[in-house]
Amino acid sequence: MMNKLLFMKLSIRNISFLCLFGLMSFSVFAQGDGRTGEAGASELLINPWAQSSGLSGANTSGSSGVESVFLNVAGLSRVAGTELVFSHANWIADISINGFGFAQKAGDSGVLALSAMSLDFGEMERTTYDSPDGTLGTFSAQYVNISLSYAHQFSYNMSAGFTAKMISENAAELSANGFAVDAGVHYQTGEQDELKFGITLKNWGPRMSFEGDGDDVTVVGPNGSDQTLEMRSAAFELPTLLNIGASYDLNLYGLDDTKMFRITLSETFVSNSFSKDQFLTGLEVSYKEMVSLRGGFAYENGVFDDYDSGRTTVFSGPSAGLSFELPLSEDTRFGFDYSFRSADPFKSVHTFGARIIL
Repeated sequence: MMNKLLFMKLSIRNISFLCLFGLMSFSVFAQGDGRTGEAGASELLINPWAQSSGLSGANTSGSSGVESVFLNVAGLSRVAGTELVFSHANWIADISINGFGFAQKAGDSGVLALSAMSLDFGEMERTTYDSPDGTLGTFSAQYVNISLSYAHQFSYNMSAGFTAKMISENAAELSANGFAVDAGVHYQTGEQDELKFGITLKNWGPRMSFEGDGDDVTVVGPNGSDQTLEMRSAAFELPTLLNIGASYDLNLYGLDDTKMFRITLSETFVSNSFSKDQFLTGLEVSYKEMVSLRGGFAYENGVFDDYDSGRTTVFSGPSAGLSFELPLSEDTRFGFDYSFRSADPFKSVHTFGARIIL
C-alpha cells in the first residue's frame, strides 16, 4: 500500500514537471509582439485586485483566495471557508474600476467562486462627422466581466481550476458580448510547502464583434431620400496569454518556534499572444500574516525607454502595496489592501481593497 501511494505521489510530481517543461518550451516560440493591436477586450488584462497588483502580478504560483481567479484559478482551492473581496481602482484617464468576488468551500476538496469586474468610463460627449464639437449630448460606456470559477485539490501538493467568463461591452448603441475560459494548475513542495509552481492559460475563447445601430450611417440616396447604411464591424480576437510562475517562501521563526516573518520571492513569465512578453518579479515581506509589504516590477522589451521613443505600455514597471489583516473573532478576519502602479505619461494607478474571511 505504501509503495502504491509513493508511486502515485511521484507520478503526480513527474506529470506536473513535464507539463511545466512542455509549456515553457511552447512559450519560448509564442511571441505576440508582431500582432500588437490586433486583439480586443483588453479589459481582460486588467488586474482589479489590490494584493496581486502590488506584486505586478508576479505571484502566479502563490496566489490564493478570490484574487487567484485573475492570476491562477488553481489557487482558489486554498479557501478554507468563505471569502468576500471588494476592490476599487482609479484607472488611467479617470476610468473607475470596481471588483467583487465571493468564494465558498464546496465539499472536502473543492471551492466555488463568483467574481465580477466593471469599468465605468463616465459621461462622454457625442460627436459625429457633422457635429465634431459635441453638441448632441452625452453617452456612457460600460464594460463588465463576470466569472464563475471552480478549483479542486487533487492531493496535498497539487490542485487545478477552471474559470468561465462572460464578457460584455456596451457603448453608444453598440454592444459586444463574448465568452472565454481560463485554466490553471498549482503545485507545491518542500518541508513547509515553501516552493511553489503555477501554470495558467487565460482568455481563450471565440472572436467577438460589435453589433447595434451606433455605427449606422445616413446618406442621401439617388432619389433625394435619406438612406441608412449598416456598417458591420470586423470580429476581433481575445488577448490570450500563458503564465508560468514559481515562488519561494523563506520563513523566520522566533524563540518559541512561532513563525514571525515570511519573505516570498516570486517570478512569472507571461507569453502574450498580442503584445510583448513579460517577466514579472515580486517580493513580499509579511509579519505574522497580519502586516504585509510588497513590491514588484513588470519587465518587457523597451520598458526603460520613454513613452514616445520605444515604450509601448503606459506602465513604467514598478509597483508596490501593503496589507493589514486583523482577527475580528476566532473564525472571522478582516483585511485591507492597497497597491500602487507607476504609469507615464498618465497618472499612476491606485487600487484599494477589503476582504472578509469567514
